[in-house]
Amino acid sequence: MKRQHESKKIGSILKEMIEGNPLEKGIDSVRIRAVWEQQMGTSILAYTEEIMLKNNTLFVTLSSAVLREELSYGKEKIINLLNESLDKEVVKKIVFR
Repeated sequence: MKRQHESKKIGSILKEMIEGNPLEKGIDSVRIRAVWEQQMGTSILAYTEEIMLKNNTLFVTLSSAVLREELSYGKEKIINLLNESLDKEVVKKIVFR
């Protein structure tokens, strides 16, 4: 009898190890910062002071009250953009401060 081996890519093995593991939340926090920088662009990034993910809520501290007000009108669009970039639902709510 031949022994059958299932071959998997390292990425899928790592994904299986991380999912459901406490590390996943930490990795999501790091990834959300990178996605924010990539998707929001340099002009918004220049006013971004802090980004923190806690319990599926993204807290973004901005140095411009005008920008904070502008971004608050597009919260749902931003949430969808970030989650789409992450390939999973990480952000359910955004709080601009």
